[in-house]
Amino acid sequence: MFRMQAATNTVDPGEVAKFEAMADEWWDPHGKFKPLHMLNPCRLDYITAQIAGEFDRDLSQPNPFSGLRLLDIGCGGGLLSEPMARLGAEVIGADAAGGNIPVARIHAERSGLSIDYRNTTAEALAEAGEQFDVILNMEVVEHVADPLAYLTACHALLKPGGLHICSTINRNPKSYAVAIVGAEVVMRWLPRGTHEWQKFITPDELYDLLRQADLSPVDRKGFVFNPMNWSWRISDRDLSVNYVTASLRTPA
Repeated sequence: MFRMQAATNTVDPGEVAKFEAMADEWWDPHGKFKPLHMLNPCRLDYITAQIAGEFDRDLSQPNPFSGLRLLDIGCGGGLLSEPMARLGAEVIGADAAGGNIPVARIHAERSGLSIDYRNTTAEALAEAGEQFDVILNMEVVEHVADPLAYLTACHALLKPGGLHICSTINRNPKSYAVAIVGAEVVMRWLPRGTHEWQKFITPDELYDLLRQADLSPVDRKGFVFNPMNWSWRISDRDLSVNYVTASLRTPA
């Protein structure tokens, strides 16, 4: 069983540089992060449902996530951090790309939100003894140098009984056609080279990595894009390209 012995740095400097170069465009819905802006409502539907179910929260009530400490790892410009703060969570947004943090801070301040944004890594937070009820780990694991070490750091950051939500991209011919050729070459939503197909992770591989990191997978769904009406939906069956998982840290 894998145990994290030290604050091993799983950050890939080349991957960080890619996203720092795009930092100023995080909140432009028509810019380089257009795919995330389109996907965000679908991501939020899944995230809020999982948190509400796990912690018995009523989403119809004001501040339903009050009392929950939440880490948005790889927070970018704060596209998920801000909705979580509006729902009442205490939010820490962390990103290894330092250029993202000022963008996120300024946008949160303009929005009247109090979010603790930090230029740091999962490993550094774990070494410092930080603990969270919820970790959002969205579209990050395919960019790190060592996915298992990274997920093990996420395990260390979760309180017993805590919830870990992790999304990424499947590895198959369809994902290459859609996420790389389609998004980067044809539609030009992202700069070429944003994704590396060989770093994509299949759902079964991710489940295995989560278990090796002492996390217990409890759910997985697909995020499916419909090019006819330019919308995303959550699917129980289609995990062929984008997908998301939920897992728990077993109570002590």
